[in-house]
Amino acid sequence: MSVATGALADFGKRSLVTHSIMAVTLIGGFAIGLGLETQLGLVSFVALLNFTAGMWVCQSIHSLGNTAREDDYDGVLNELKRYVE
Repeated sequence: MSVATGALADFGKRSLVTHSIMAVTLIGGFAIGLGLETQLGLVSFVALLNFTAGMWVCQSIHSLGNTAREDDYDGVLNELKRYVE
Protein backbone atom coordinates (compact mmCIF):
# COMPACT_ATOMS: atom_id res chain seq x y z
CA MET A 1 0.00 0.00 0.00
CA SER A 2 1.45 3.37 -0.94
CA VAL A 3 1.80 6.26 1.47
CA ALA A 4 -1.10 8.18 -0.09
CA THR A 5 -3.56 5.30 0.13
CA GLY A 6 -2.31 4.33 3.58
CA ALA A 7 -2.99 7.84 4.86
CA LEU A 8 -6.54 7.70 3.51
CA ALA A 9 -7.36 4.29 4.99
CA ASP A 10 -9.42 5.95 7.73
CA PHE A 11 -12.91 6.88 6.54
CA GLY A 12 -12.87 10.18 8.43
CA LYS A 13 -9.80 11.40 6.55
CA ARG A 14 -11.33 10.36 3.22
CA SER A 15 -14.48 12.23 4.18
CA LEU A 16 -12.52 15.39 4.97
CA VAL A 17 -10.73 15.17 1.62
CA THR A 18 -14.02 14.66 -0.22
CA HIS A 19 -15.67 17.60 1.54
CA SER A 20 -12.64 19.78 0.83
CA ILE A 21 -12.84 18.94 -2.87
CA MET A 22 -16.56 19.75 -2.86
CA ALA A 23 -15.97 23.10 -1.14
CA VAL A 24 -13.20 24.12 -3.53
CA THR A 25 -15.16 23.21 -6.65
CA LEU A 26 -18.34 24.90 -5.43
CA ILE A 27 -16.54 28.12 -4.50
CA GLY A 28 -14.58 27.98 -7.75
CA GLY A 29 -17.78 27.50 -9.72
CA PHE A 30 -19.40 30.52 -8.09
CA ALA A 31 -16.28 32.63 -8.61
CA ILE A 32 -16.03 31.70 -12.29
CA GLY A 33 -19.77 32.09 -12.81
CA LEU A 34 -19.79 35.56 -11.29
CA GLY A 35 -16.43 36.60 -12.74
CA LEU A 36 -16.92 35.61 -16.37
CA GLU A 37 -20.06 37.00 -17.95
CA THR A 38 -19.66 34.94 -21.10
CA GLN A 39 -20.87 31.57 -22.29
CA LEU A 40 -17.60 30.09 -20.98
CA GLY A 41 -18.41 31.36 -17.48
CA LEU A 42 -21.86 29.80 -17.57
CA VAL A 43 -20.61 26.47 -18.89
CA SER A 44 -17.78 26.38 -16.33
CA PHE A 45 -20.19 27.19 -13.49
CA VAL A 46 -22.61 24.45 -14.51
CA ALA A 47 -19.79 21.93 -14.96
CA LEU A 48 -18.30 22.63 -11.52
CA LEU A 49 -21.75 22.63 -9.91
CA ASN A 50 -22.49 19.24 -11.47
CA PHE A 51 -19.11 17.92 -10.33
CA THR A 52 -19.86 19.08 -6.78
CA ALA A 53 -23.28 17.41 -6.88
CA GLY A 54 -21.72 14.19 -8.12
CA MET A 55 -19.15 14.26 -5.32
CA TRP A 56 -21.97 14.81 -2.81
CA VAL A 57 -23.84 11.76 -4.12
CA CYS A 58 -20.65 9.66 -4.00
CA GLN A 59 -19.92 10.80 -0.44
CA SER A 60 -23.49 10.01 0.63
CA ILE A 61 -23.34 6.50 -0.81
CA HIS A 62 -19.88 5.95 0.65
CA SER A 63 -20.98 7.05 4.13
CA LEU A 64 -24.04 4.78 3.96
CA GLY A 65 -21.74 1.85 3.25
CA ASN A 66 -19.49 2.87 6.10
CA THR A 67 -22.29 2.77 8.68
CA ALA A 68 -22.51 -1.00 8.22
CA ARG A 69 -18.92 -1.33 9.46
CA GLU A 70 -19.75 0.36 12.79
CA ASP A 71 -16.47 2.21 13.18
CA ASP A 72 -15.98 5.46 15.10
CA TYR A 73 -17.01 7.84 12.30
CA ASP A 74 -19.56 10.40 13.57
CA GLY A 75 -19.80 12.79 10.63
CA VAL A 76 -17.57 15.35 9.01
CA LEU A 77 -18.11 18.03 11.68
CA ASN A 78 -16.97 15.73 14.47
CA GLU A 79 -14.00 14.66 12.33
CA LEU A 80 -13.03 18.32 11.97
CA LYS A 81 -13.32 18.80 15.74
CA ARG A 82 -11.07 15.78 16.35
CA TYR A 83 -8.60 17.00 13.75
CA VAL A 84 -8.38 20.47 15.32
CA GLU A 85 -8.03 19.24 18.91
